Amino acid sequence: MAATTARAMSLHIGLNSVSPKHYEGWSGPLAACEFDANDLEAMAKAQGFTAKKLLTKAGTRKAVLAGIRAAAKALKKGDLFLLTYSGHGGQVADASGDEDDKQDETWCLFDGQLIDDELYFELSKFAAGVRVLVLSDSCHSGTVTRARPEPPPPGMRAKLMPSDVGLRVYAAHSTFYDGLQKTVAKAAGKAPLADPDAVLATLSVQSGRVQSIVKKFKCAVILISGCQDNQVALDGDHNGAFTGQLRRIWNNGKFKGTHAKFHAQIVAGMAASQTPNLFLLGPAGAFAAQRPFDI
Repeated sequence: MAATTARAMSLHIGLNSVSPKHYEGWSGPLAACEFDANDLEAMAKAQGFTAKKLLTKAGTRKAVLAGIRAAAKALKKGDLFLLTYSGHGGQVADASGDEDDKQDETWCLFDGQLIDDELYFELSKFAAGVRVLVLSDSCHSGTVTRARPEPPPPGMRAKLMPSDVGLRVYAAHSTFYDGLQKTVAKAAGKAPLADPDAVLATLSVQSGRVQSIVKKFKCAVILISGCQDNQVALDGDHNGAFTGQLRRIWNNGKFKGTHAKFHAQIVAGMAASQTPNLFLLGPAGAFAAQRPFDI
C-alpha cells in the first residue's frame, strides 16, 4: 500500500494600512508588509504548499479566521500549516485574566484586532499530529513579560500601533474586545486542560514563555516572531527587517538545518536592536528538529 503524502497549506497576511474607521482615525501606514506576504507566499508555493494570501483591505478579521479554520478542518496528522503575518502589533486590556501584564497582544487586521487568545484558541483546534509554523513580523509577539519598547531609529517605521492610539481604540470598542476575550475563555475552558505553562517546551538557542488562554495543544506549533518585547519590529522598503533576513537565510531553499538553526542564523544576521523570538507550543520537539517548510 502506497504511503500517504502529507498535505501543506499556508495563509499569508500583509497589511500596509488599516481602516481608520476601526482605529479611531489612525491608518497605520507601512511600506513592505504586502511585499512580505507576496514573497513568503512565493516561497511556500515553491515548496509545494497550497497558498492563500490576504493583502491590506482583504486582511479582515473574518477572512483571517476563516483561513485558519479552513486549514484546521482540512489538515490531518502529518500535514503542515504555515501562517505568516506582517503588519502592526497592538494591545488591548486583558479582560479574561490570563495575562500577567494585564494586556493582551494583538495583530492589527484591517477592520479590527485579532487577540492572541483567539489565535492560540484557533491553533489549538488543529488535529493531533498536524505541524503549524507561525511567522509573525510585528511588534508585541514575544513573551508574557512586557516592557515598553525602545523607539525606532530615525527615519525607520516601527510595526507597532502607538500606545495612545491603542488606548483610544480600546476605549471606543471595549465592549467588543472584552466580550470577545470572555467568549474565547469560556470556549477554551470547556475541555479538561492542563496548567497554562505546561503548553511550552524549550529549545537551547532561545526560549520564552507564552501565556495562553489555551492550556493544551494537540498539534505541534512553532512560533518565530519578529522581536523581543522591549524592541520594535522594523518595516523596510521591500521587506520588514525580520522577513528580509529570513529570506536571506532560507536562500531560495539552500538552507538545510533545523528550525532551531534557522532561528539562530536569522538572529545572528540582525541588529542587536531587533532579536527574533522562538517558541514551541504542544508536542513540538520532533517538529523543531525538522527543516523549515519541509512537507
